[in-house]
This record gives sequence, structure tokens and C-alpha cells, in this order.
Amino acid sequence: MHDLVIRGGTVVDGTGAAPHTADVAIDGDRITAIGRVDNAGRRTIDADGLVVAPGWVDIHTHYDGQVSWDPELAPSSHHGVTTAIMGNCGVGFAPVRSGDEGFLIELMEGVEDIPGTALHEGIDWRWESFGEYLDALDETPRSIDLGGQLPHAAVRAYVLGDRAHDDDVTSDEIAQMVEITRRALADGAFGFSTSRTFLHRSKHGLVPGTSSAPDEVIAIAEAVRDSGHARFQYVSDDLGTGGDEAWLDALKEMGCPTTYTLAQTPADPAAYRRALDDATATTATGAPLVPQVPVRPTGMLFGLQSSFHPFIAHPSYRAIADQPLAERVAALRTPSVRAQLLDEMADSKDPFVSYMSTNFAQMYLLGDPPDYEPPPERSAATIAQSQGRPAGDVVIDWLLRDDGRSFIYAPLGNYVDGDHEALREMLEHPATVPGASDGGAHCGLICDASFPTYLLTHWARDRQRGPRIPIERAVALQTSATAATYGLDDRGRLAPGLLADVNVIDHNRLRLHPPRMVHDLPAGGRRLLQDVDGYRATVKSGEVTFENGEWTGTRPGRILRSR
Repeated sequence: MHDLVIRGGTVVDGTGAAPHTADVAIDGDRITAIGRVDNAGRRTIDADGLVVAPGWVDIHTHYDGQVSWDPELAPSSHHGVTTAIMGNCGVGFAPVRSGDEGFLIELMEGVEDIPGTALHEGIDWRWESFGEYLDALDETPRSIDLGGQLPHAAVRAYVLGDRAHDDDVTSDEIAQMVEITRRALADGAFGFSTSRTFLHRSKHGLVPGTSSAPDEVIAIAEAVRDSGHARFQYVSDDLGTGGDEAWLDALKEMGCPTTYTLAQTPADPAAYRRALDDATATTATGAPLVPQVPVRPTGMLFGLQSSFHPFIAHPSYRAIADQPLAERVAALRTPSVRAQLLDEMADSKDPFVSYMSTNFAQMYLLGDPPDYEPPPERSAATIAQSQGRPAGDVVIDWLLRDDGRSFIYAPLGNYVDGDHEALREMLEHPATVPGASDGGAHCGLICDASFPTYLLTHWARDRQRGPRIPIERAVALQTSATAATYGLDDRGRLAPGLLADVNVIDHNRLRLHPPRMVHDLPAGGRRLLQDVDGYRATVKSGEVTFENGEWTGTRPGRILRSR
């Protein structure tokens, strides 16, 4: 008798092979048979008419703080994720010297929009080194497995103290950073991460490491390469094509496995194609270079409950910003307040704030069901032009919908042409994997932890404005492809002997709901969640963790350590 048998489902095994009908038998935490299973199971899941796929592997999350207090790990766990990699973009919470905890929290709050009050209350700080961080986290079982990367900003803060932002470092200080990196990798870190983008900043400015000199970056990358198992992860404004990254060619030449975030940008809409060609050529030399691409545009959600909306820096709005939502809605419905808002400009010295406040051509009503590939004619700018009124007036109407709980979708990248064709080109390229869901982060502005679900709904079933992606390709992208990027060879496929991480999905009824704001973080912190229908069951290491969208309370997840 088997512990669990999933019977009669349409197996999409994560390899890219065509779907086929089969049973899946599980014993302990392993898959033991796929095909016709005659023996009974202590528990049986009837999967007739359902898709049976591996658990999703999400390699770009920011659960570094939430992992301290939350065993459920929502929202990713709600969307079938059974394994996640955190510690991306150079920010995190280890190593740390006593007294520097607040600085690391400020960096995470600024870069990833995670409420500092929640981090202060929720993290217990029972560690100094990265290895001790993993040990402390490993004491608590969770619904999913998590692996961590060593963040550059934390390493600089540990070595340089209040000089963490300085780029002028000594050879001895670089040697200390390298030693910390080697030790963390030996203790199980899956990689080293850094940020090179102007978008990542805190109240102290750009995050430490943003403009580190090549000798520092190259020395650390050599430690990553020498480990034999880790990855060098970064996010950059240069999109992996070189630019001012004088160290990138050195990483390629030394054979350091590297992965980075790739996007299409308005400044150079064709740059991603050069990056794809470069990734193919570099990987062919034996130095893996893996672009991570989102499965939909990184979409900011503007709303009266969000961290940002087009009027948030207007003096008239600032005067009511601290009022309860209902009172703000009432004020914005007052003709005089509305007129004053439309007459004002954003009172901010930050050009990015001014740009985002007025980029009406890239603002769309998200709606229900949420539409992440809206046509240009549905933008606030186009609607306003057709109706002969200011675009800001259209935006106010949208903000007031659903008593102020609606969201405006503002694609930050990958929507230059007003559709998903650039994304499809990237997703179908053999060098890429899905990334940038940012699960656990951007709590008040972005909710992209539903990326894996979106692959199966929009790309494999619903897309109308261009070709779809076959379901076997969509599943492989979020399972075997992402698992292989970080050397997770025991998962990402359905095969005997592999880890029993499985999703059982009613693909016909799989549906994303609009995001909603909740206040359930420590200290009452807010975050965006996105509900989903259609996940019949999620199995993690042989145990059913979710049934019909509800957490069973089981916690088979552990902290992973790289080889």
C-alpha cells in the first residue's frame, strides 16, 4: 500500500513532454511510481479531469524577514509554490553585527517595500553569521522549502560598518568580504546577490554595493565560482548587456554561473534581444548565464491603499493622506477637492515620482477579472482623449471604484509595445527562466507572487492578443527550468525517486482574483494578497499542504542548503 496515490490525472511532468494520463504513487517524501498504479493508497486523490504537475519552484523571492514569523509563506504557497529562493537583489538579514539590525531593515523597507514595523517586530535576530541565520530558520518547519543567498549589502555593512555605502575599500576589506562569502557558501548559501539599479534605494540612498568597484565584485565572484554549486545573482539597469559593468566580462571569462533580471525597457526596446544572444553564446562556453524574465509586466498597483498613486505627492492629497479610507474617498468625491487635485502637480524633487504620476499612457484599470495585457486604447490617456477630459480625471474615477479599493495597473517594464509579445519571445527562448515574482516583497505596490498561476491561466489557456504557450512548456518553465538554475536536481519533475512536490489543478477553473490589501503582518503591517481558485491540492514532500485553497496546517517545508 502506498502512502498517497493521485489517480487518473493529466500528468504534465515538468520535462516539457506532452501531457498524458497516469497515476502517481507517493511513499514518504518521494514519488515511487508513475503510470498505472494497482496498489491502493492510504490516501487517494481523484485527479480525473485535473492537471497533475510538479510543485512550482520560484527562484526570485524576498521572504528573508517573513520566514522568521510565518510558517505558511503566503502568498507564494497559495499559488502552488513548494520551493523558493530568497536573498535576491543584494538585500537581506545576514550576516549582521549587534546594533546594525535597524540599518538592514531600512534597506529592505526601502528596496522591497516591506513595512519596517513588521520587520522590527517579527524578526528575532538570533544570529550573526549567514550559517547561524540558516540554523535559526531551520528550527521552524514551514509549508514550503526555502533556500537563501548571501546579500551584498549585508556583507558590506558587516565589514565596513557606517562606511557600507563607500566604494573606496581596501584590499583587506575585500578579503574579509570574500571570506564571509566563502563561509556562507560552505554553510549552504545558494549564491551571492547584488543590486546595480537606481530603482533600489533606501533613505540612505542607493543600496550598498550598487557601484562597487570591479575588483570587489570579481573577487567575490571567484569565491562563488570556486564553491562549485552557487550562483551570482544581480539586478541591473544594463540588462546583462555590458554597459558600465566592467566586471561582467570577467565573470563570463572565469566561468562564474550568473543569473540576472532581464526586461524590455522604453530606453532601448531591442536590448533584450542582444542580451538573449549574449546568454546563449556565454552559456555555450561553459559559463552559465541565465536571464530571469517575468511572466507578465512588473505591474505596480496604484490605489488609495497602495504605497503610491498618481496624486500621492499632491499637496491637496497630502492634507488628507492620514485619514481613514472612507474619509479620503468622501473627500475625493467632493468637486472642489477633485478640481484642486487636477490643478496641482506632484510636489516632489524625485523625477521618477513625477514621471510615474503623469505617465497616463501606461495606466490601466486592472478590473475583475484582472487584465494584465490590456490594449493601448484602454489606457487612461487614450480614454481621456476620446472623452475630452484630463487623464487625471479618469484616474480619479478609477481610484474611487469599489469604495476606494480598486487598483490601477501600471506596467513598469516589458510593455513598450502594449502587449506581451516581447515577454513571449523571452519566455520561449531556451536561455531564460521565469523570475522576479518578488514573493514576500513590495507589500504595498506589487503583487506578482501569482506568476506561476498566470503562466497556466493567461499563457497556457486564455491569451487572446497573440500566441499562447503550450501547457507542457509553461509547466517546465516554472519547475525543471527554475530548479536546474539553482542545482535543485531532486525536484521540478515528476519521476520515481524525486521529491514528492505536486500540484493537482483544475485547469479549466483556475482563476486569479483581483489583488486585495490586508493588514496581517506583525504590528498590523499591510500587504497585498491575490486569491486564486482551482488548486485542488498541493503536496509538499509527500504531505498535502493545501486543499481547495486552504492550508491544512502541515509543515513539511525546511530550510535548504546548497550542495
